[in-house]
Amino acid sequence: MATLFWLMVAGVLGFAWFSASRAAAERAEEVGRNACRASGVQWLDQSVHATGLRLGRGDDGRFGLERTFRFEYSEDGEDRHVGRLVLRGGKLVGFVGPTRRTAI
Repeated sequence: MATLFWLMVAGVLGFAWFSASRAAAERAEEVGRNACRASGVQWLDQSVHATGLRLGRGDDGRFGLERTFRFEYSEDGEDRHVGRLVLRGGKLVGFVGPTRRTAI
């Protein structure tokens, strides 16, 4: 009976982990796509790739997971550049990638 209980607990924790990871990936995809659109560059492969996971301290001093994602974009359709973004929860805390074009 105790084994069944622990299996159910593990199942619930696994589902919660999967749901949080999927939500973070969807948020990262939205941020990457919007950054590319705002910069006037082409977002390549239509996806983001998780590259890192670490424990980080938030603005309030509490620990939380920071997930790092990478994506690729092209300025002229022939080159490839790598962008990187870091999310803590659903909040963007780091970004390297295309920047908004300014009028000269």
